[in-house]
Amino acid sequence: MPSTPSGLGNEGTPPVTGLNGDPGGPVMMPAAPAAPAAEPGDCVIPPALTVPVGYGAATTGGGSATPVVVSSYDEAQAVLDDYRDAFEEGSQTALVLRYTGTFDFATITDVCAQHEKDAQILEVKEMENVTIEGGSGSSANFGIKINRARNVIVRNMTLGLLPGGGSSDAITIEGNDTNGDVENVWIDHNDLFSSTKDDCEGAGDTEFDGLIDIKKGARRITLSYNYLHDHQKTGLLGSSDDDETERYVTFHHNRYENVVSRTPLHRFGFIHMFNNYFGTITDSGINVRMGGVALIESNFFENARNPVTSRFSDELGFWDLRNNHVGPNVTWDVSDDTLANADTWQSTTSFPPGELGYAYAPDPAACVKQIVLAQAGARL
Repeated sequence: MPSTPSGLGNEGTPPVTGLNGDPGGPVMMPAAPAAPAAEPGDCVIPPALTVPVGYGAATTGGGSATPVVVSSYDEAQAVLDDYRDAFEEGSQTALVLRYTGTFDFATITDVCAQHEKDAQILEVKEMENVTIEGGSGSSANFGIKINRARNVIVRNMTLGLLPGGGSSDAITIEGNDTNGDVENVWIDHNDLFSSTKDDCEGAGDTEFDGLIDIKKGARRITLSYNYLHDHQKTGLLGSSDDDETERYVTFHHNRYENVVSRTPLHRFGFIHMFNNYFGTITDSGINVRMGGVALIESNFFENARNPVTSRFSDELGFWDLRNNHVGPNVTWDVSDDTLANADTWQSTTSFPPGELGYAYAPDPAACVKQIVLAQAGARL
């Protein structure tokens, strides 16, 4: 289990003196200094990082192995199945799978019909040292599940409007309820989307499932330069309020736009979010719950409702807010399920330095929108 963060009590709960001053909420620490102002002309767009930074920094995937080129879901799964056998036998130790297929999303004229179809999920299971990379201009209507696998990279994939409803995430990273079942994963420069439609008959609240879901012992992960858009429940860490397995995840230079919620939903463990862009979040954004601790640093927020909050669980989560840029139309509400909002942009804990343990250099928060819009997505 992750250690208790400094400043919290023995059970991960601080002394409570009020939700924004009312009885029953978290202690509010002094606000972090505001991000320095920057004029658009002062912003420099640096080259995108080409190696993983953060908790997933040790990830190398398939390394320099000769790519195996495929153009369909069936071909890709057959290559992965063959590699699993070869890996277990010890005759092959690395795989680079290059996907060059395309899918015409305009052929989906009724998004409500997608949840009635069978899920189509590429299984990266019980193997190590794998890279899945999309060729330039590629696109797909299947998901990817990383299950009990280590040292995996997924880059430059465009995945959208998946069939399968609640049985189909764009990318799932899932262990077997054991810490380290899945670790050292880098999800980089992908374009993931579906639809914000929420009234499909028979779908409940799962017209489409998550874009990136991380759960059940998956840890040591970096998500960078991904474009996540036009979706309802965008991503989660922890399958439920009982999923107490370790989590260490870094999010940087990701673009969240026109999504309803979960940017991400975070239960237990530690996440570091820096230099991400959040625009048009229509219900709630970074939702930290169940004792989770989030370092939220040098991000850019605009047109966002409840961008940092703790709600919909019985136990609070905590945040350390540093140098974020708050643009126009950031709004807040309090419902029966709201435990705390970051509406005063004050921290509720200090992120434990010993739980970070890596070097990074954030870009100025006021420049993040320009940088991320120029670089996030399947652009490689």
